[in-house]
Amino acid sequence: MSRVVVASSAGTAFEWYDFFIFGSLTPVIAKVFLAGLDPTGALVAALALFAVGFAFRPLGAIIFGAMGDRVGRKATFLATVSLMGGATFAIGLLPTYAQAGIIAPILLILLRIAQGTALGGEYGGAAIYVAEHAPDAKRGAATGWIQSSASFGLLAALLVIFATRLALGTEAFDAWGWRIPFLVSIVLLGISVWMRVKLSESPHFAKLKEEGATSKTPLRESFATRDSLRRVIIAFLGIMCAQGAVWYFTFFYMQVFLERSLGVSAEIKDGLLIAMTLASAPLYVFFGWLSDRIGRKPVMLGGMLLALLFYFPGSHMIARSANPALVAAQERTPVFVETDLATCSSQFDPTGTAKFTSACDIAKSTLIARGVAYSTVPSVDGQTRVLAGESATAVPSGEGTDLKALKASVATSINGALQRVGYPTSADPAAIDYPPLLFALFLFVVAATALYGPQASALVEMFPTRIRYTAMSLPYHVGTGWVGGFLPVTSFAIVAATGNVYAGLWYSVVFTAISAFVTLVFIKETRGKPLDTI
Repeated sequence: MSRVVVASSAGTAFEWYDFFIFGSLTPVIAKVFLAGLDPTGALVAALALFAVGFAFRPLGAIIFGAMGDRVGRKATFLATVSLMGGATFAIGLLPTYAQAGIIAPILLILLRIAQGTALGGEYGGAAIYVAEHAPDAKRGAATGWIQSSASFGLLAALLVIFATRLALGTEAFDAWGWRIPFLVSIVLLGISVWMRVKLSESPHFAKLKEEGATSKTPLRESFATRDSLRRVIIAFLGIMCAQGAVWYFTFFYMQVFLERSLGVSAEIKDGLLIAMTLASAPLYVFFGWLSDRIGRKPVMLGGMLLALLFYFPGSHMIARSANPALVAAQERTPVFVETDLATCSSQFDPTGTAKFTSACDIAKSTLIARGVAYSTVPSVDGQTRVLAGESATAVPSGEGTDLKALKASVATSINGALQRVGYPTSADPAAIDYPPLLFALFLFVVAATALYGPQASALVEMFPTRIRYTAMSLPYHVGTGWVGGFLPVTSFAIVAATGNVYAGLWYSVVFTAISAFVTLVFIKETRGKPLDTI
């Protein structure tokens, strides 16, 4: 059992490492592969590239889920780990935008698709493999190690990035050192494949295959029969919507919030994420163990409710602790965009390819890139100005001009005006109040791990062995791949559109609330349930 848990968790941790490198390096990716866009557009496009990998996870769930239910668990997750490792290593070899132009981001997109497809087949196989080996009364604790593999993968990614940046310096890291975390993955791939080759097939699937009872059409059985489809929908709405919202808010959108909205340096942000990840690792196993004692449902629901209660007050606490000067400046001298409201667009651009040329859009994108909240008010003369205290910075339209140069000039003028009225250019490391900052971040970690810890066992216990891989994988990856994967880019776009750095929280609030209701009303308790009786 120990070998099963270690080999499955290590392989899954490696795949998460591969996937998380990209999310942690989003600002660098924006500079390297999307240099043709302005800074805000490049960041949104980089977040969209991060989301591309998630978008294809359901496809991987369908392909590898059917393979896992027909061929076997072991062969399938050997295939997924190999595909993921190869794609990640290849990203480290890609030419930059400066070297190859538009070819560079196109190749990056293709490799992100390969990564997402691979991860779509990985999680379900590892969770099911461990669950089908574990005793009924200890299934939550055993699969909790699979859940913790996400934290080990993220921790490995953050540590490698942190150490490389520290060794090379920020300038060299941004120029070429970013490749090292991707190239290192080839070593981890070799270790993961070696460990998994030594495993045997899961006993439940082996018995099913010996009896000739494996499913010939797992997709049809999973989604074309009323009972199975109902379980899939409940799994998605009741567990996975919250998983996508809570976990990815805590470990991914929080990075964008700290670095872009609050001006925390990349080094301090990485340090905070490492601390959060270290704290989360044992909690997945603890909450999995707790679900063996008191039930899956109360533990997961508790995580959802904690997140719902803490999204807004916790984020405000984080802002006040991380950059008190910025919060004080916004309270003392609120910023207004005075403009013709008819020229303002939503700036919701998940692909990062739209060009927003109106003076209103230029003013707003400049303020959001600086992490400054604002209110929009109508202009009497139709001109656009950024008002901060006594200063009024005129913003021209970008129609028919060199848009990138104009935005740089406008940013210089607006930033100068903001600095004169007391807005900091970035968070002062000496002014960060770490105790309340870490407390708030830790509460979000508790919410995420309470939801995620028992999740694997809860999902496994919802579906019969013959279609478990397929039926479980799709709702999982639609929830994490679409709800979670699109959370950073959508939340950031909401902030850019509204001017309120907290408005993006509503994305997470809505999806978490949906899951809390469905879990409370429709999900049945399954702890200790024998898998051969489902």
